[in-house]
Amino acid sequence: VCLCSCDKIVPAMLMAAARLDLPAVFVTGGVMEVSDGLVTCDIKEAMGRLHQGDIDAEEFARIETTACTGPGICNMMGTANTMCCLVEVLGLTLPRGGTLPAKSAERLRLAYQAGKTIVDLLRRGMSCRRFLTRQAFENAIRACLAFGGSTNVLLHLPAVAADAGVTVTPGDFDRLSRVTPLLARFKPASRFTISDFDRAGGVPALLGRLRPLLHLDCPTVTGETLGDFLDRCRDDSHAEANGVIASLESPLADEGGLAVLHGSLAPEGAVVKTSGIVAEMLRHAGPARVFDSEEQLHDALRQKAVRPGDVLVIRYEGPRGGPGMRELSIPAALLIGMGLGSSVAMITDGRYSGATRGPCVGHVCPEAADGGPLALVRDGDRIEIDIPRRRLDLVVSENELVQRRRDWPGPPPRTVRGYLDTYRRLVQDANHGVRTDSFKESAR
Repeated sequence: VCLCSCDKIVPAMLMAAARLDLPAVFVTGGVMEVSDGLVTCDIKEAMGRLHQGDIDAEEFARIETTACTGPGICNMMGTANTMCCLVEVLGLTLPRGGTLPAKSAERLRLAYQAGKTIVDLLRRGMSCRRFLTRQAFENAIRACLAFGGSTNVLLHLPAVAADAGVTVTPGDFDRLSRVTPLLARFKPASRFTISDFDRAGGVPALLGRLRPLLHLDCPTVTGETLGDFLDRCRDDSHAEANGVIASLESPLADEGGLAVLHGSLAPEGAVVKTSGIVAEMLRHAGPARVFDSEEQLHDALRQKAVRPGDVLVIRYEGPRGGPGMRELSIPAALLIGMGLGSSVAMITDGRYSGATRGPCVGHVCPEAADGGPLALVRDGDRIEIDIPRRRLDLVVSENELVQRRRDWPGPPPRTVRGYLDTYRRLVQDANHGVRTDSFKESAR
């Protein structure tokens, strides 16, 4: 029985369960209660508003204390809630396990039932890989695209799939995104919260809407196939009545909430959460402002040195460069709080919080530390982002880039010792789930 809640713990336990291939059932911790409509990502955006002088310290403190109400998963559609919902889609937790409140009686009953379920799985010989099939991963990708889930899923699902003997790539996300409509948005991309999602029927209600696009013969820990389960809970009319989950016939958008971009700045790809971007920023071009670390960007934001129209490039924060692919959620939220979310874009070989909104492009491959084009960008270079065309381009001549590559001194030195140094030398890129599969071979 896997007890987990947060961003990295859920995929880590999924990887372990797949690798060991033992019977497994997941019990996630449940969602934090929402108070006054505020969720945890509102705190980060309020930091930007405080910096701008739009709110005072007293109001910031009110937001801070109101948004964090007690135990449970951050009450926004970040990576944690995304992964908890996807565990449910994969059939490895009991129905509604992805969205039930942390302090609810139903959560306690679900945990009790999980104890019976794991014994049943053992008796039936249903080990974890029986659930983690290619078809189940496609269902999970479609669900994530339909509810505007986290960009970090493009790291986690390929990594879990690899341990299950299945290949999942960023190309699978983009292919399915073009044919999977967006049916729901949650804070910070809309006024609805995860609690609203749960009251609307949660993951089962969403899957009921997606039913024609899903593989229905996938098994679940209940002993039913996904199709049998959806037949049993067919009436999801309450979901549409309160406007939380749209129908396939009238979606919020024709394509899913994530897109994979390619171009001269990202030859091997980059990812962006389209469900959190205002329409006018789906296409953006502007001068590059280059930062070699997250700290440098923080300094520029504190000095109010970022201007509308800029394209902020934050590099050397990828899997090797970080090392560890740092999360740039705070500067992304600061931009929103400072009123720059509809005029400034961010590009990085690092990653963002699942709840990030605005034109924030991450996972750029190859990363700067490996000599990717991101390492060659200079202040003032024109960068073009065209999300509908899936393009991310550096508008600099090839001859100029050849010369810059000759002059490139390599990544800035960072003193890293112990395990992180081993990680930095062995880690794969974002396209392959930031895994360290080569460790065993190197150890031999």
